[in-house]
Amino acid sequence: MLDERTLIQRVLVGDPAAERTFYDAHVHRVYRLAYRLCGDEHLAQDCTQEAFLRAFDRLATFRGESALSTWLHAITVSVTMNAIRRVSRHRTREIELDEALERSDDVAPAEPDLKTRLHRAIAALPELYRTVFVMHDVEGYTHEEIGRMLDLATGTSKARLSRARAKLREALAVFAGEVGR
Repeated sequence: MLDERTLIQRVLVGDPAAERTFYDAHVHRVYRLAYRLCGDEHLAQDCTQEAFLRAFDRLATFRGESALSTWLHAITVSVTMNAIRRVSRHRTREIELDEALERSDDVAPAEPDLKTRLHRAIAALPELYRTVFVMHDVEGYTHEEIGRMLDLATGTSKARLSRARAKLREALAVFAGEVGR
């Protein structure tokens, strides 16, 4: 196993084996992060590919002030959030007015499964809260790491996580009442 600096140097000179080692070492966590942020398998695959393309393109700018994985995950978050915005704008344009009115009259069927409700509640969080929630509570990053990746103050990361958790408690309160019956 190559140390990080040696691996980076070999990638920078175009060593295909080093590129593969770099990719293999990080692809599963990059994909998992992208998937948890966007909730769509195909979009997460596209984001993973785009994150690695950007990483290889910008690897020479990596200064080593943080772990390589932290730098790569910051790229992944940026790529994924941009993709989510792009898809959201595209979907918004596609919905016809009549279809939108029909959808607003629909009542979501009761869903007794907590896992399903939790996924929906997380997906419904505002983007800023969802990103910090996924990175901290799901992926295990510290608030300091999140702050570096998203260019936030540590306190802002903590506040967003607190708000995300409060919104999730609120969204899942009905389910908690159903369980107690």
